[in-house]
Amino acid sequence: MKHLTVKEKEIESFEKMKSTFHYKNKMATPKMVKVVLNIGTGTAIKKDKNKNDAIGERLAKITGQKAALRGAKQSIASFKVRQGDPIGIVATLRGKRMYAFLEKLINVALPRTKDFRGINPGAVDNIGNLTIGIKEHTIFPETADEDIKDVFGLAITLVSTAKNKKEGKTFFELIGIPFKKEEDKKK
Repeated sequence: MKHLTVKEKEIESFEKMKSTFHYKNKMATPKMVKVVLNIGTGTAIKKDKNKNDAIGERLAKITGQKAALRGAKQSIASFKVRQGDPIGIVATLRGKRMYAFLEKLINVALPRTKDFRGINPGAVDNIGNLTIGIKEHTIFPETADEDIKDVFGLAITLVSTAKNKKEGKTFFELIGIPFKKEEDKKK
């Protein structure tokens, strides 16, 4: 049996979803729009000036494109944050890079996660997008084992054109996202 890529599974999703959701043509089926990777660095920049650069370089290795630094939208005195202070790093993937990253996430990174049982189906929001929290960036093969001293977590948001939660969950299952089974949730 031939292994299908995420892009090929996305194309085949019409046949599997048309009876359930009453689609009249292929353009009505959900499609991937983008993948957004977010890392909140907080106020770590105040202690170590090079921390954001190091995290940005690792994220660039993982995604294949340079990540952008994000600043605080407003000042918050209790957190000692001023407007414009760098507090996070983001990378938005579209097109070929998005599909290559999804292949790597589904087939390599998630199986390498410690005690991985599947993604919670509740992670799909009401507008059909999926957000996955990764505790350690070391599950990606591009991260070298000697860089273990600065392990960081990241949020990965898969943005699709799905209209609601049920449609989004079905679409993500069809493209290969491993969700928790019902019997796993009861335990």
